[in-house]
Amino acid sequence: MKKYNVGIIGYSWAAGAHIEAINNTSLAHVTAICSSRNLDSKEISAKHGGTIKCYTDLAEMLADPELHIVSICSYPADHAKQAIMAAEAGKHLIIEKPVALAWDDCLAVKTAVDKAGVKSCVCFECRFSSQLETTKSLIDSGMLGEIHYAEVDYYHGVGPWYSQYRWNVEKEAAGSSLLSAGIHAMDALLFLMGNDVESVHSLATFSKNKDFAKYEYPTTSVSLIKFEDGGIGKVSSVIDCLQPYYFHIHLIGSEGSLLDNKFHSTKLGGLDKNKWSELSMKTLDSGDVSDHPYQKQFETFFEAINQGKEMPLTSLTDALHTQKIVFDADKSAEQNM
Repeated sequence: MKKYNVGIIGYSWAAGAHIEAINNTSLAHVTAICSSRNLDSKEISAKHGGTIKCYTDLAEMLADPELHIVSICSYPADHAKQAIMAAEAGKHLIIEKPVALAWDDCLAVKTAVDKAGVKSCVCFECRFSSQLETTKSLIDSGMLGEIHYAEVDYYHGVGPWYSQYRWNVEKEAAGSSLLSAGIHAMDALLFLMGNDVESVHSLATFSKNKDFAKYEYPTTSVSLIKFEDGGIGKVSSVIDCLQPYYFHIHLIGSEGSLLDNKFHSTKLGGLDKNKWSELSMKTLDSGDVSDHPYQKQFETFFEAINQGKEMPLTSLTDALHTQKIVFDADKSAEQNM
C-alpha cells in the first residue's frame, strides 16, 4: 500500500496531536509544515522524527508534487481559504473542525473539493471513540428499540487556563459556543439519530463569572432538534462551566435507555429494571486533543484514499450535515436573544 506524505498547515496545539497521530499510522508521515512562524526544520524534524521541511508560504508548500495530503490545523477563520487552495493544488484534505465559520464558505469548500476530485476528512473524530462506537452498536443491535429522545451535551470550561481561550473569546475567530466546541455534541447527536432534521430551536446565555467576561458571544447554548421521523434531541454546548470535562449522552428508546456508559433493555431477560447495567467502554473524558482518537480516524482515511473510496463517517459531505444544523441553531439563538 502506498505511503503518503502529509503537510500540516498551522503549528499549534492541534497540529501536535495531528502530527503524532499521522506518524503513528501505517500509511503516512508528516514531511512538511507551513506556519506563520519561522520554524527551524532541523529542530522540528528532531522533535517529530523524519525529515520535515518548514514553510511560511502556503502556495510554496502546496506546489510540492511529492506532497499528497494536507492537514489544516490553523485558526477556524482561515480553514475555508486554505482548504480551497489545497484542493485546487490536488491535495487530499484533513480539516480540523469547523470546516468554516459561515455556511457559504462551507459550500465553497465543497465545490472546490468536488471539482478537484480529492478526498476529504473532517475532524469529527469523536465518531471513532469507544463511547460513540459502542453506543451506535447498541442502537443498531435493537437493544434500545426505536430512539425517540436523545440528549448529547458538551461541558468544557474554556477559560484563561486553557490555551484555546486567547482566540476563542473572539466571535470572528471562533464563531460561537457550538462552532468552537459543542459542535462535537451536535455531530454525535446526528451520528446517533440521523441527518433528517425538521427544525431547530435554540437559546443562549452568558456566564457572569469574570473569567468568561471577554467572550464576545454567549458561552452556553441549548438547542432542541426535531427529526423528520418524530424523534427529538437536545444539545447543550457549555464552555463556561466550572467542572470537569463531561460529554453526556442519554438516549430513550421503545425498549430501553442508555446513560453514558450504562444501559437498561427489555430485550435482555433477567435484568433488574431498578439498576443500570454497565458497558465496558472508554468514555470521552477530556477536551485535550492528545486524548482524541485521531490515529484511528486518520488510518481509516488513508486506507480509503488507497482504495479510491470516500472517507466513512467523517467525509466533508458528512460534516456539512452537522455544520448546517449548527448554523441553524446559532441563527435561532441569535433571534431569541
